[in-house]
Amino acid sequence: MTDTNEHQTPEIADGEAEGIDATPESTEAVAPVAQAEDAVATTETVTEAHAAVAESAEPATEAVDAEIAVAVADPPEASEEVPEEEPEVVDEASLTMADLLDDYMPSRSLRRGDIIDGRVMRHDHGGLLVNIGHKSEGVVLSKEMRTLTEEDIADLQVGEEVIAYVLNPEGHDGSAILSIDRARGEQGWRVLEKAMEGEETVIGKIVGSNRGGAVVESEGVQGFIPLSQLVGKARELYVPGGEDPKEGFIGMDIEFKVIELNRRRNRAIFSERSALQAWKLTQKKRLVQELNEGDVAKGRVTGISSFGAFVDLGGADGLIHISELSWEPVKSPEDVVSIGDELDVHVLRVDRDNLKIALSLRRLGPEPWETIEEKYSVGQTVSGTVTKLANFGAFARIEGGIEGLIHISELSPQIIKHPREVVTEGDELELRILRIEPERRRLGLSLKQARDDTYEPSADRGNEPAAPRSTGIFDAQSLSEIAEVFSDDE
Repeated sequence: MTDTNEHQTPEIADGEAEGIDATPESTEAVAPVAQAEDAVATTETVTEAHAAVAESAEPATEAVDAEIAVAVADPPEASEEVPEEEPEVVDEASLTMADLLDDYMPSRSLRRGDIIDGRVMRHDHGGLLVNIGHKSEGVVLSKEMRTLTEEDIADLQVGEEVIAYVLNPEGHDGSAILSIDRARGEQGWRVLEKAMEGEETVIGKIVGSNRGGAVVESEGVQGFIPLSQLVGKARELYVPGGEDPKEGFIGMDIEFKVIELNRRRNRAIFSERSALQAWKLTQKKRLVQELNEGDVAKGRVTGISSFGAFVDLGGADGLIHISELSWEPVKSPEDVVSIGDELDVHVLRVDRDNLKIALSLRRLGPEPWETIEEKYSVGQTVSGTVTKLANFGAFARIEGGIEGLIHISELSPQIIKHPREVVTEGDELELRILRIEPERRRLGLSLKQARDDTYEPSADRGNEPAAPRSTGIFDAQSLSEIAEVFSDDE
């Protein structure tokens, strides 16, 4: 080190200081041609110093190299941008197998009890060789896949995905020993979870029952269908109270939807009702596209309410409103139909946007007003039932949906203040037809003229009522009042 210091001159020391500063001013100081010889001498001297330092310590060599590089390098212009270093390109051909394993194989080792996914690499009578994504393959012995049916085994082609349970992470040959049987339950949970997320239906088998409902097994997982979610034949065969179910209940195939899953608590809740509703919705979408107003369809009564009856048309229900059950007034739908009745229905309306189907039973036959003139004529005596009293008269039904008005002036030869002085609701009376207006749904009746033996209809009056012979009460004013009572909505 002493020799090196002796060979250095003050000029060289100043040059090093300027080189380390690496500013434009220091570079310009060594740039002129007139000082070229001095620069060469300085470079040689620095080289000798570098060699001496290299012999003593390696870190010092790096420091001197940095100084030399700074001293001789051209400084960047102020406006120039330093280019970013390009990423190092890895030559995959030069990678060793160990490098590939470290990059692409999972870092966590297998443990007993793990559930892993794999793909079949080979299938023979001894079992399966499975690619499990680790450094070694997995082996499934034939005795660990006994839960698979012959069809399932036939489907295990090369490349087929399987789920396996790790029995031994490393067998005698280094391969993991796996079990499909032990993983079937886990696979079932995954299938059920996927079905629940996709709102798909699943098929299961009833394996037991209790006080609350049915125990169902599907995909190797046992779940529960509450009694409120059982419908159809399963509900009919179920016996409440913890008693033995009826024959055919255990072992019955049942279609359901998954409504709750909790793998940690081993809890699975199913619903047959939800599956049926989903199926009916699909059927209704199909039916509303096929049905047209005016069609006649066959159906079965499945439900009755206070406002009408529900009819199954083959997977989808339509409603017969109580007003469409019969031309006659209906107090309760049960007076006309019963659950289970097979009947033809008239398609009244189809609402494709809201998936609603309105049906009618009474429109299968003609409306009574359309044929009234074929059955009745003016002056004819008919039987009628008083249905309602009003200040101006009484209404009476003579057939089905045909009602007529007995004006107060036609109830009695004497003047009365209210119809209740002569008749009450429910009375069966003999009445005479005074007027028929089928277009306006109006019928004029008379009680007092039906009791008048001297009544004789006039041949030249047609449908006009004959004038009463006993009194003059039934005048033009009375006819005007009758006309005001009747309306098209009646």
